[in-house]
Amino acid sequence: MTPSKAIRWLLAVLALACVLALPSPAAAAPADEWGFRGLLRDGEKQPVSGAAVQVKDGDTVVGSDTTDDKGRWEIIPVPGPGTYTLTIDTTAASGHFAGDEYEVDKELVESPTTLPVLNVVVSTTESSQQVASFTDRLAQRAVSGFNLGLLIAIAAIGLSLVFGTSRFTNFAHGESVTFGGLTGFVLAHVLGLPLLLAAAVATVLGGFFGYAQDVAFWRPLRRRGVSLITLMIASIGISMAIRSLMQFSFGSASRGMTEESWGTVTLGPVVMPATSYAGMGISIVVLAGVGLWLKHGRIGKATRAIAGNTALAATSGVAVDKITRIVWVLAGALAALSGVLLGVFNQVSFDMGFNLLLLMFAGVILGGLGTSFGTLAGSIVVGLCTEILVLWIPADMKYVGGLAVLVIVLLVRPQGIFGRRERIG
Repeated sequence: MTPSKAIRWLLAVLALACVLALPSPAAAAPADEWGFRGLLRDGEKQPVSGAAVQVKDGDTVVGSDTTDDKGRWEIIPVPGPGTYTLTIDTTAASGHFAGDEYEVDKELVESPTTLPVLNVVVSTTESSQQVASFTDRLAQRAVSGFNLGLLIAIAAIGLSLVFGTSRFTNFAHGESVTFGGLTGFVLAHVLGLPLLLAAAVATVLGGFFGYAQDVAFWRPLRRRGVSLITLMIASIGISMAIRSLMQFSFGSASRGMTEESWGTVTLGPVVMPATSYAGMGISIVVLAGVGLWLKHGRIGKATRAIAGNTALAATSGVAVDKITRIVWVLAGALAALSGVLLGVFNQVSFDMGFNLLLLMFAGVILGGLGTSFGTLAGSIVVGLCTEILVLWIPADMKYVGGLAVLVIVLLVRPQGIFGRRERIG
């Protein structure tokens, strides 16, 4: 495939994704629609994420949503003005007290274009019948952090493999995560496909997205001998362009991946949605498969050879261009899968991959540049630190914790946990 054809294919894929992401007539909300949106916080004014919000008209449920990591839920449309009951279930809320359910009666009398934001505060005082101990909250955060670490690892391993074979830092990798999340949303929420099928299709399309990027941009630039700094700057520009296109077509609001409810699972003090446990299982299986492929697979061994010494691998008969292209396909597929799982774990937005990018870099650098197994370990450490530190710092600052751990480790061990010490100069 020539570069010009590849560019056309890439633009076609992006255009198709944008068209599919546009709200369908059935799903689009009219400009004069009545509805609620809100912010859920606990008694310490910390956002409560993962809580299920339902709006009832009498005994009839007219709409539902799940709070995102900032405690927000999006517009839940209602037929018109009147008194509605908001049911807030924090059973599956991240880091919150399990089993609490609240009902609030709200009268909607404002103009339909106002869409009032309801700031609902749930009780976390000692008078509550179910006050979680510090140990229970630590266990809840640790499991959430392990889940987040696995999601970071799936995306970061692709970033690490690209760095090892192409020798440059791809700042557009976050957009592959977003591509997977938005594609999964379109397939599951708009087209109504089962969530597992939507995840599988989004992963395959993510692989094609990575292939198109390599053929359209990176391979021609590599053949021209463009410097690594130029490649890095080009990746920043491509990232901004793709992200702006996704924001134009998808909008700035965060949305739930699917309306399917799989219930919650309680393991001791830890209460999480069944989808989170399923996502962790899928992540572990995928990461184990990638590890075995790198360790024992023929192409995996060739990938490690290129990452170790490209010139030596080429003289040994390794098809460097072919392996590099396979790595781009794998990186795109893994990033897309991470985007789908992240959308299920949290919510889907046009900048979800960009927000995860710093944590991906932290996982890669913490584990050691070019070491996939180190990236896995580093990502899990970053995920655990990010979630556990919420016990002491505001939730809005939780990403700072993971990056602070990165800085501390690099001061002690600059090559990362599994990186090798090298002499420069």
